[in-house]
Amino acid sequence: MDTAPHTAFTSLIRLRMGAHDAHYAGELVDGARLLQLFGDVATELLIRSDGDEGLFAAYDSVEFLAPVRAGDYIEAEGRIVSLGKTSRKMVFEARKVISSARLPDQPSACDVLPQPVVVCRASGTCVVPASCQRAPGHGR
Repeated sequence: MDTAPHTAFTSLIRLRMGAHDAHYAGELVDGARLLQLFGDVATELLIRSDGDEGLFAAYDSVEFLAPVRAGDYIEAEGRIVSLGKTSRKMVFEARKVISSARLPDQPSACDVLPQPVVVCRASGTCVVPASCQRAPGHGR
């Protein structure tokens, strides 16, 4: 794999985890939800770099580092770090930027965190078939 201008692409999404994302007691969000966010980030990266959604082939590593609860705001960011003929190696990080305060007398209270808390890191490989690749800047 070599490094090329494609590796300059990054993607960042931010969203609030809702009650529908909570899967466990204590309103904990399933780690698979974070991987879903990374999949969305990867899709944007492939569209920006190749003009095609491609396919996520595999995660090389996944680390869940801190709990995520309903009401938390999460940023998921990724970037392409290397390219093969059809493969794109990517790294991802999810950070909690606003936390549900979980106060018994104020259930809607939230705290803006002074520093984001890294909740998950991952790396993986996506594939865009050569026949589907288009040059960057392919917009109409």
